[in-house]
Amino acid sequence: MKKISIFVMGLTLSLSCSETVEPLVIGFWNAENLFDLVDDPDTRDEEFALGGRKNVTQEIYDLKIKHSAEVLADLNADVVALCEVENASVLGDLNQAYAGRDYAIIHYDSPDERGIDNALLYDPKKMKVVSSRPIPNMLPGGDKTRDILYVIGEYGGEKLHIFVDHWPSNYGGNQEGISKRAVTAQLVAKTVSRILSRDADAEIILLGDFNENPDEMNVMSLRAVGLSSLMAPMLGEPKKGTYIYRGEDLFYDQILIHESLSDEHGLAIEPGSAYILDLPKYRQQEGDYAHYTFRFWVGDRLLGGYSDHLAVRVNILKK
Repeated sequence: MKKISIFVMGLTLSLSCSETVEPLVIGFWNAENLFDLVDDPDTRDEEFALGGRKNVTQEIYDLKIKHSAEVLADLNADVVALCEVENASVLGDLNQAYAGRDYAIIHYDSPDERGIDNALLYDPKKMKVVSSRPIPNMLPGGDKTRDILYVIGEYGGEKLHIFVDHWPSNYGGNQEGISKRAVTAQLVAKTVSRILSRDADAEIILLGDFNENPDEMNVMSLRAVGLSSLMAPMLGEPKKGTYIYRGEDLFYDQILIHESLSDEHGLAIEPGSAYILDLPKYRQQEGDYAHYTFRFWVGDRLLGGYSDHLAVRVNILKK
């Protein structure tokens, strides 16, 4: 009996060690001006408030929340990074509207002049959060922009360093935008370098709207700290991108990973899982702007779509 019991225990141990952990699906979406109806006197959000120049009503806000929840449902990610959200209130409304999951929410108010922030929604059943904090992005001349959201999660017994980015746009001029993004890229590189100095094998992922393609200067500069874009191999494919400007398909919405997520230890990206949520309903299908993303707003005109950006996602495996 003793030998049998030892054999059974050994078999049980063997089975438990061979169990696989379900992939962690992690995504990003620029929600395109997800504002509430309240005029915050400290930010430039009045155009989206009741009585503002966009003539937003409760019905329009409800439609924005409904369509945003559709994106979350179609993305179906365990962790979703978001940008262009105004506050915790709109995140709560969005979470409530999406019945498929009950996300926990990480959000910090940033000093951005328009009041838009970065945020993270995550399924506590799939990932545990160890810590989170905003990283202030101090631009030249005192320009105020959104913080970088930094979250350390735990999945499959491994730590995952997550950065949610929304880099400065070209508003005010292309060269000025490039300079601001250079400062932002340097901030990211310094932060990543500090993490790697403490743990050379740290698993690091960046998600965001970088307002640059994978082959542009500031995104490319992150290669110096071992970061590369999963969207780079998609460049040049016809009718493919996450954002359109003057008819050109661009890959501003990206997932960047440290080389440690490409090895055979700890966590790793599932090969071929980088994905753009490019369903027909997210693009205009006819007229002069066919193939353009189906936006919610075009200037002050309500188009009633989803966003000017497409969502992206990738699967992370426990090795």
